[in-house]
Amino acid sequence: MKTNTRTAAKKTAVKRDVKASKSTKSAKSSKESLEDIFEDMLKDIYWAENHLAKALPKLAKASYNEELKDAFEAHHKETLAQISRLEQCFSLLEIKPQGKKCPAMQGLVEEGQEAIGDHSSGNARDVALIAAAQKAEHYEISSYGTLRTIATVLGRVQCAELLEANKDEEAETDEKLTRLAEKINKLAGRSDKE
Repeated sequence: MKTNTRTAAKKTAVKRDVKASKSTKSAKSSKESLEDIFEDMLKDIYWAENHLAKALPKLAKASYNEELKDAFEAHHKETLAQISRLEQCFSLLEIKPQGKKCPAMQGLVEEGQEAIGDHSSGNARDVALIAAAQKAEHYEISSYGTLRTIATVLGRVQCAELLEANKDEEAETDEKLTRLAEKINKLAGRSDKE
């Protein structure tokens, strides 16, 4: 009986070692390094910015308020500069600038398109456009803050500075949209009471 117990124990130990070896191999082959996560997130925001750059002129065109139209046009130019900074970051990492589809930004841009389709031109539509745009801004602020922090941890100081510049611009745009919303919401509210 001792032989059977020892044989069973050896088989169990061998199975455990094989299982541990397989899990170690799969862990090594999966993307688990912080550098890989950073690059993946960088590709995500690169796609997001390019997608937003295509949508901003449509939001500007659909805007009723001239200040809002100007804000969307100015942010379009900023977005192109942000894309350029992301490309600089890719260059510093010595990888080709490449996007990875960002379902979050895709959905946020769709909300802006729905606002255009769901509301006739006027202050009410502008309220909906600002709401959709600020959701996108908050996503970008969060993404850039996270990326900047990871870049800092990785010692990618130049990338961190580029990402911080993008985050700061997004925060300024969000503040500008808030100020516009305060005016436009009141105008839309008066229209509803009339």
